[in-house]
Amino acid sequence: MTRLPEIGVSLISLASLAVLVASSAAAQQDLAKQPPGLAAVPVCLNNKGETVEFSNTGGGRAGLAAGMAIRDGNGNPVVMRSNYSTAPIEFQQFIDRHECAHHQTGDVDRPHPPRNGLEHLMNESISDCVAIRRLRDEEGFGKSSFEKVAAALRTDMAKIGFPESSIASRIRNLSGCFENPASARDLVGQVLGQRDLPQQ
Repeated sequence: MTRLPEIGVSLISLASLAVLVASSAAAQQDLAKQPPGLAAVPVCLNNKGETVEFSNTGGGRAGLAAGMAIRDGNGNPVVMRSNYSTAPIEFQQFIDRHECAHHQTGDVDRPHPPRNGLEHLMNESISDCVAIRRLRDEEGFGKSSFEKVAAALRTDMAKIGFPESSIASRIRNLSGCFENPASARDLVGQVLGQRDLPQQ
């Protein structure tokens, strides 16, 4: 049985970095509608088979790209994208897949654990792992692309004031997931099985 990624209590949530908003499912598939300089949104289905929508906004903390996985006021699963134009495309792609992973693993529909508690940090670690494996397997990310993601993550975490120990711990976890040949799909299936949640 594959072990879930190990984490330290120093990990943080990308969701804590910003604020985001929701878009149409049509925009998810229509790459022509993406503003210049922004990564195309990925295909994202939650564990119930619902299409996750994406939206771009300038909200959130200035100069920090971030995302948030939520259900909107109508109950639709969404990923809200904030300030993406400030980040390299590779980091934008990582944030999208990290937030998608919160939908894939059922995090969005479960009670949110206490911020920076062990369960919250495990959820973030899993989403990091799913995101980097998807980029590796689906987008052909190699070491140089991984380094761009790690550098952008380091920069943004430092801007917010996280200590080097927190930053290094998160990047070590990300690197371990990137090097592990297991797929994102396998990890999502394992998490859903442990949580006794539906799988699509």
